[in-house]
Amino acid sequence: MGRHSPRSGRAAHRSPVLVLSLLLVVALVGWLSFTVLRDKLGASDCDSVVALSVAAAPDIAAVLTQVGKDTRESGEECYDVRVTARESAAVAEALAVSDGTDPPDVWVPESAMWLQRAQSNGAWQTPVKGTSIASSPVVMAVADDVAGQFGWPATRPSWAQLLGSEVVVGALGFPDPARDPVGTATLFAIAEPAGGDAAALTSTMRKLSANTVAQASELFLRLPGSAGNLPPLSAFPTSETALLRHNVKQSPTKLVAVYADPPPPSLDYPFVVLPSASEEKRAAAERFLTRMLGSGATQLLGSAGFRGPDGAALRDRSQDKRVVADTLPPVPLPDSGEVDRVLNEWAGVNLSARVQVLLDVSGSMAEPVPGSGKTRMAVTLDAAELGIRLFKPTTKIGLWIFSTNLDGDKDYREMLPVKPVAEHLANNGIATVRGIEKQTKGATGLYDSTLAAYRVARQNWEPGRINLVIVMTDGKNEDPKGITREQLLAELGGLVDPKRPIPIIGIGVGPDIDVAELKAITGATGGETFSTPDPTKIIDVFYSALSKLLCQPPACKPTPGN
Repeated sequence: MGRHSPRSGRAAHRSPVLVLSLLLVVALVGWLSFTVLRDKLGASDCDSVVALSVAAAPDIAAVLTQVGKDTRESGEECYDVRVTARESAAVAEALAVSDGTDPPDVWVPESAMWLQRAQSNGAWQTPVKGTSIASSPVVMAVADDVAGQFGWPATRPSWAQLLGSEVVVGALGFPDPARDPVGTATLFAIAEPAGGDAAALTSTMRKLSANTVAQASELFLRLPGSAGNLPPLSAFPTSETALLRHNVKQSPTKLVAVYADPPPPSLDYPFVVLPSASEEKRAAAERFLTRMLGSGATQLLGSAGFRGPDGAALRDRSQDKRVVADTLPPVPLPDSGEVDRVLNEWAGVNLSARVQVLLDVSGSMAEPVPGSGKTRMAVTLDAAELGIRLFKPTTKIGLWIFSTNLDGDKDYREMLPVKPVAEHLANNGIATVRGIEKQTKGATGLYDSTLAAYRVARQNWEPGRINLVIVMTDGKNEDPKGITREQLLAELGGLVDPKRPIPIIGIGVGPDIDVAELKAITGATGGETFSTPDPTKIIDVFYSALSKLLCQPPACKPTPGN
């Protein structure tokens, strides 16, 4: 027992030292933990942390998320960024009519087009401009082998060359411009070379509509070599960013960027603080915007395939021959009126119609057109044939001819019943139209024929279609036994129904046309008159008429005839 007592005393003597040492270790660990948390969260310098919600276009959301994370971990700011990747169309709709979710404090769509759309849909306080944090030009993505057919990589093809090639256009995809700003920008791009040529613009729009998709991602899934049952696409408009991201994937088809000259509106990624954000969130948003314009975010944006707000490449891509490394200054989006106009034209071209055509076959239509080697009827039928081919296959079209006493006492006779264009083309409808050239005779029974055609169109009005009556003539009414102009206008006025519109479109050709008479008839129904004293210009006039009439009121309203 005695031998153990000294050891027990030493243990008792050391225990306070040991306890103090343990307490010191615990204190040091606690202090270090507090320091780390303070540095991580910035809690020591913040009375509170502001939660900043950001809705961002999916292609840029990851960059915003990373910058927000870096900001949080730096401990230098008193806000926490919470980014949600969300389609811009959905955000625009939710701002106008709530979908039940809380609106974000900040919105970064891919284009200012969505700011315009939100405001026009009813979100009146949504800004239509923001601070661009990045940009990406709209390009035509072309498969390597197709670009090679135009001389790439030695030379880069132009948009005009691509759109002028039947082979390319036949396999050309297109994102729906009503839901994708790339598609909208492309419409502006194709309108530029058209130079006001309505025929060329309408024709190009019709070609683009053949392979229009609802989601841009579908275009990449239809490249040559991809799985799927749909026909492959070898070219389509997209953003340069999307093209770069595709090319780094293990895809059998690489894409070459073809840049339009002049360039169409760019994607500008506007950073917008929404009206519902509180003052403290607005302040946090301003600080976060400063971060997004800083060097750290610039590196992330460059790695993700974006350009700077000024169009400068943020990463050296000089060795990548599929894109251009030069600075490409962004092109701003036109105002909302211009955007609506081009989208209305697109909508018109892609709506199916129900068209009743009334074609003058009076004797004067057999007169020769100087310098053409053709009669007035021949050049008119040229225009009619091209027009039939321009309409969508699902458009219904019928053809009457008129002069005087063509069918007993009636001044008109049906040549083609109202059926889809596809059926007419499959059943020799064009040959029937061509056969009309030999049937010119009599005078011009314009009033009776127009009223009869309008009554039939009224009886057979179809919802979901553009309902039209087109009158093509080279003269004025010459039927003394028929109704008068006053009677015709009164009858038409009684048949007009603003909720079920059927405008009459008058197309007058030749020096004998009574423009005032034709305008009176078309004006009574909310229609328009297009005329030319030179019969050789009828195709241009006909296309000009089609480009304007293929838009359903109230989205498009007639302008004074020309």
